[in-house]
Amino acid sequence: MKKSFLRAAPLRASLIACVLAAAAAGTASRAAAAQPGDAAVNQLGYLPGAAKWAVLPAAAGGEFRVVRAGSDSVVLRGAVSPARLWAMSGTEVRLADLSALTAPGDYELRADGQAPVRLRVAPDAYAALTAGALKAFYFNRASTALDARHAGPWARPAGHPDTEVRVHASAASAQRPEGTPLSSPKGWYDAGDYNKYIVNSGITVYTLLAAYEQFPALFKAQHLNIPESGNALPDVLDEVLWNLDWMLTMQDPADGGVYHKLTNKGFDGNQMPHQTVAPRYVVAKGTAAALDFAAVMAQASRVFKPFEAQRPGLSARMRDAAVAAWQWARANPHVVFKNPPDVRTGEYGDDKLDDEFAWAAAELFLTTGDAAYREALKLEAQPIRVPNWGDVLGLAWMSLAQHRDQLAKADAELVTRRVGDFGRQLAATWQASAYRLTMESASDFVWGSNSQALNQALMLIQAYRLGGERAQLDAAQSVLDYVLGRNPLGLSYVTGFGQRSPLHPHHRPSEADGVDAPVPGFLVGGPNPGQQDQPHCPVRYASKLPALSYIDHGCSYAANEVAINWNAPLVYVSAAIQALTPPSR
Repeated sequence: MKKSFLRAAPLRASLIACVLAAAAAGTASRAAAAQPGDAAVNQLGYLPGAAKWAVLPAAAGGEFRVVRAGSDSVVLRGAVSPARLWAMSGTEVRLADLSALTAPGDYELRADGQAPVRLRVAPDAYAALTAGALKAFYFNRASTALDARHAGPWARPAGHPDTEVRVHASAASAQRPEGTPLSSPKGWYDAGDYNKYIVNSGITVYTLLAAYEQFPALFKAQHLNIPESGNALPDVLDEVLWNLDWMLTMQDPADGGVYHKLTNKGFDGNQMPHQTVAPRYVVAKGTAAALDFAAVMAQASRVFKPFEAQRPGLSARMRDAAVAAWQWARANPHVVFKNPPDVRTGEYGDDKLDDEFAWAAAELFLTTGDAAYREALKLEAQPIRVPNWGDVLGLAWMSLAQHRDQLAKADAELVTRRVGDFGRQLAATWQASAYRLTMESASDFVWGSNSQALNQALMLIQAYRLGGERAQLDAAQSVLDYVLGRNPLGLSYVTGFGQRSPLHPHHRPSEADGVDAPVPGFLVGGPNPGQQDQPHCPVRYASKLPALSYIDHGCSYAANEVAINWNAPLVYVSAAIQALTPPSR
């Protein structure tokens, strides 16, 4: 239900065993887990060469000690920082720098007046997380059954075949009048609901494909235990294709325009996908949908070109679809999507389209080499920002940075300078933060604040890959730490991962499947002082402070929903940290 967001190592073991073990371990340990106000650490652990920060309350003594688990043998001790106020939580905190702890093993962090906190150092600290967060997309597939061999206890019958959806009046044309049946199967359920949205698929698919483009060795070694595992494609590309195949059906072949979404007229109730019966529609074309589609299809055309033998003609089809969507958008430059009066599902409305035009132009230029797209990009005039679904300009800079060898010398220098400077700005914020975070403004704590944090890390990683400035990698690590438990609530925000994680996400299958544990691997939205769902929730938020405004309840679509565009940067950042962190400090 969100949809009103402000613009603003190899793994060969079966993943299903990993996620089941992680979920079971997390559930079993929650009773003994740290409570809010205690020392906070990354609950999954740290890579040996990573920066390692723990947050302690102001009442903690002036020294910390790290001991081997099950003993009093001190392996590291040091002074904690002076207490400082972190305005986002309204609390004074101290920091302990544990970065000198590099030997793999299990440890405890101890400080005066504090309960011991478990620590883990391992060379594969995030391998299962990366795989689990990516496997979450499989769990949200539409139009297919999830069998127990691949889904374990979260198996379910097929829902929403979408082989006979109808053209809504808002999408009608001479060739496809209102009521025309269309076949538009596959795709991922967007979030906690069962609808499919092109705009949000854009940034989601892009981020996953970018992760593969930048870290191919990691993803080629991954085995997710999805139905396609073992074919000639990496599992990440198999999973992304499930959504790309759907996206291609959303383009009108008559004119190249792209329908904004495939949806019921209203949200389904808390029931399993196969139990829903409401009619489904493709709803109006829009410029944002066309441009997001064009950008992603251009990028996908590049990524799938080496796999012509596995999917003959797909790369060329995607390139042609991207060009057609671009041409439609140029002819219809300001068709802003608004829900028709009889449609009440997620809108993903966006009336500022300069960023979509720039992103699509960048991707088409990199794919086709056509100078007309470089001219349309207007690179020199484009600012750089942290991306989200409604502001995708950062994705253009990300792709240009990845493919600098295809740019003119002046353009390559501009991209290197602009991305590097932006990374330095974010790293400076991290360096000055009482909590060692880039989330230093109330405006960061919006609907889906955890994805805002992870997209900040994503941009830090682009800068680090260009210049190798260690502060940028360390700042990105701190974002991952925050999401995985180093936060004021002492909560890992990823279902099934960590000592204390959400049990009641706003996610219809997790609420309706009769399984105690939620579907694993999903990042929940996170603290949101907007509290837009409060009138509909039987429980109250404990605080309006930005970093504390969260409830773990199925009613909470504003703080506890899951969404594909939130999970994608979790996959990217987890993979990047695993791949880029040097083996030692």
